[in-house]
Amino acid sequence: MPLLGMALADWRSQGRDFVFNGHEIRYWTTGQGAPLLLIHGFPTAAWDWHYLWAPLAERYQLIACDMLGFGDSAKPRPHAYSLLEQADLQQALLAHLGIVEPVHLLAHDYGDSVAQELVARHTDGRIRLASCVFLNGGLFPETHRPLLAQRLLLSPLGPLLGRLFSRQKLARSFSRIFGPDTQASATELDAFWSLLTRNNGPAVLHLLIRYMPERRVHRDRWLAAMQRNAVPLCLIDGGLDPISGRHMLARYRELVPNADWRLLDTIGHYPQIEAPALVLQHYLQFRQQLAVN
Repeated sequence: MPLLGMALADWRSQGRDFVFNGHEIRYWTTGQGAPLLLIHGFPTAAWDWHYLWAPLAERYQLIACDMLGFGDSAKPRPHAYSLLEQADLQQALLAHLGIVEPVHLLAHDYGDSVAQELVARHTDGRIRLASCVFLNGGLFPETHRPLLAQRLLLSPLGPLLGRLFSRQKLARSFSRIFGPDTQASATELDAFWSLLTRNNGPAVLHLLIRYMPERRVHRDRWLAAMQRNAVPLCLIDGGLDPISGRHMLARYRELVPNADWRLLDTIGHYPQIEAPALVLQHYLQFRQQLAVN
């Protein structure tokens, strides 16, 4: 049965705010049970999880925020956006909510890199994690295949391209990374565009995109943490994703010992939007296996 999801207006009405390093951050929380932190990707926001929000809240305490520079949160400029700062933000949000027990992670895309940093911090004793599940994302820089638009944002043309970005260009980019049979609807694209343009978001895209070279800097440290098996890991991967599909899954299986993975053959880069019921099924199976073990 399809999951119903939540309209953006309803989602926004349930948001709360807290201040991180002087910047206002929008966050959401609901449900009871073991804490589950959901970390969104680039260039979208926490609304990405809206199909999974209600069914996961029946079992867990959910926490999600629009990271700095994304969605309805502050988008300062100039600002040296960093994946490490976004990991600091996630920890600050947990502290704001008074969460001290081990946390489960569910992450996507850019959020995968933030989650990798948190996994590394777990091995350093700086946070306690219970598990981490990745959706499509650039876990390994050598297998990440960014779109041309992403590469150009890193170039000297980046500031201009950000200002010229449009809903039409967003739709064109997303049509390339969603599966052919699971394309984003016009309503979803309108919501993505609304979140992206809030607080003059296109003006910071060229600053946010610096996460791509930052991934290369931290690659070996993050991989070492993943290989230690200190945190139970799983990858749920949309195989048709040209950015981080089957080729990235193959590298994951090669590098991560005793790799736990699930392939969604006909799905693209946004499994939680394209096939939320399948993601929910695989995620709950992973959590059930954890409980047994």
